[in-house]
Amino acid sequence: MPSNVILVHAGEEPPEGYEASIFLCGPTPRTEDVDGWRPKAIAEITSQWRVEGDLVVFVPEPRNGERWPDYDDNRTWELRWGDRADVVLFWIPRGPGLPGHTTNDEFGRWKDSGRVVLGTPPDAEHVNYQRDYATEAGIPLADDLANTVALALDHIGVGARRADGHRHVPLLLWRTGSFQNWLTAQERAGNKLRSGRLEWTFRVGPQRRIVLFWAFHAVVWVAAEQREKANEVVLSRPDISTVVAYHRAPELADTEVVIVREFRSPATTADGFVRELPGGSGFKPASPIEQAVAELAEETGIKVTADRIHVHQARQPAATLSGHQQHVFAIELTRDELQHARTDANAHGVADDTERTYVEIHRYGDLLERPLVDWATLGAITAVLLANPAATVA
Repeated sequence: MPSNVILVHAGEEPPEGYEASIFLCGPTPRTEDVDGWRPKAIAEITSQWRVEGDLVVFVPEPRNGERWPDYDDNRTWELRWGDRADVVLFWIPRGPGLPGHTTNDEFGRWKDSGRVVLGTPPDAEHVNYQRDYATEAGIPLADDLANTVALALDHIGVGARRADGHRHVPLLLWRTGSFQNWLTAQERAGNKLRSGRLEWTFRVGPQRRIVLFWAFHAVVWVAAEQREKANEVVLSRPDISTVVAYHRAPELADTEVVIVREFRSPATTADGFVRELPGGSGFKPASPIEQAVAELAEETGIKVTADRIHVHQARQPAATLSGHQQHVFAIELTRDELQHARTDANAHGVADDTERTYVEIHRYGDLLERPLVDWATLGAITAVLLANPAATVA
């Protein structure tokens, strides 16, 4: 497939499928004696795009000689495809004839989306706020149009073919394993993503490029019911691995379980802390069981080998709220290991992530009777203890 740049002007619809898209955002000339910048941007994009496949460029101006769409229709078109483009390229050559008042609103709308690159000429007027914000927020920033285009194409990389409703998923989200897991599950059930809008991302890491949490307003065709569902937002994050570390007693209620106590901002508990299983996710490639072993060591100080870990099911811990799954593992501790954990008063966790955890040991019966842990945690513990044989480890 050869490289191909497809221009989609104001009011027009994009093709049914393409590898990548850029929305050209910035001041439009208000007088005929001022040259527009978008033809130069298009020339740069055409020159620099060397990836096999189709690159759609959304141009919020009519084709030469054509009338502008109705204002409401044009505004709807701009917001629709600006929200869905892989990159929103801002070039702000603000000056006489190029005031860019609406550009300010558009920058405010998309600046935290993770999809923006910004360029301004050195002599542009009133762009200090945008440039300072870009520097602070890790938005790629350039001083000339050619480098601004290069930053946009660097964000795109090789792109990814998307068609129909998949075109509504920007590459930033499309490339996450958590989104692909959700989409694969829906399509396996016979459902179809008809459209949607990326509402929000929480990003971490260098230049905040790693998407940790996301919210996508999905419009889904539900095959089993032959209807469209369009009033829900899908939340998700990377899957997590958790470990039920326990020492079984003759009576199930007396079995003791390792719990970690940690301050988590969403907590509504009496002391503001949550009590949960050791677990979590990571940014480095690892199997769920490798992640489980690592999380147990990080959060409790209990270091074990993977051959002692028993695999249980993976399920959604909160299916009406989040698309991610919780992989549950188990290990039966010796009495000595349990006693060591019981007397451990040290704080654990990853300091660089502001994670601070404390080890607690609780009877299973107490976990059943008192609201010490949430329902998902209690369910995982119960599944492990009921599934494992009654033999104890010395």
